[in-house]
Amino acid sequence: MLVVSDVHGEFEALARLAATGETLLVLGDVVNLIDYRTGEGIISDVMGEEFGRRVSQHRGDSDYEAMRALWAEGMAGRAEELRAAMAEGVRKQYAAFREAVAGAVGYVTYGNVDTPELLAEYLPEGMRFVDGEVVEIDGLTFGFAGGGIATPGRGRGEVTEEAMAEKLEKMGPVDVLCTHLSPAVRPLHYDVITGRLERSSRPILEYILEYQPRFHLFGDIHQPQATRWRVGSTLCQNVGYFRATRRAFRFDPAAAIAS
Repeated sequence: MLVVSDVHGEFEALARLAATGETLLVLGDVVNLIDYRTGEGIISDVMGEEFGRRVSQHRGDSDYEAMRALWAEGMAGRAEELRAAMAEGVRKQYAAFREAVAGAVGYVTYGNVDTPELLAEYLPEGMRFVDGEVVEIDGLTFGFAGGGIATPGRGRGEVTEEAMAEKLEKMGPVDVLCTHLSPAVRPLHYDVITGRLERSSRPILEYILEYQPRFHLFGDIHQPQATRWRVGSTLCQNVGYFRATRRAFRFDPAAAIAS
């Protein structure tokens, strides 16, 4: 089984994985609004490279007030036109994602930059959208809870802590918890490149402490201080920043059952 997160538009490498025939799990952030390293993405395509650079700078500083002011300035007088262009860019990327994973069998949930309903709409046959659901794969129960932390930016893929807690509670105990967000464990959500604690989920940590799934697979943090950490009996694993690494995390259910 191959597990990826934070694809962010890297569909060529994803297509190579999908062609292997192994079960594929995608844990969110399929589209690339903007790559904070290079400035590439839908925002720069629509609003211009300089605008994208400034967005990256404010996001890197977690200065959401400055981001809102920048967006208001950039959208002034042409908001409808620009929103339509960005929506079209998102649809094009989801279409490319559909083509990349066509023929594969697996499960997809969403991250903070995704539009959940569009992601579900564009999935090909064989790939199932899951959120707040439990499925059985090769003798193990997998619980999926998509979404990112709610921010002042109010992205469509963001969920409140209350909504996340409700989804997790509805699922109950599972063998493998799959989320986009990391649990609120410092080494797992401290980004060594940005030098700060990134978004994380307290409800996910509380779920792990209560139910102790065998594994927790997640993404979101691109350059974490630690990619693997044990919380009680649960092994928490960041499956990697796929846009940068172009590699999947290989999860072996048979080995997990035997362990």
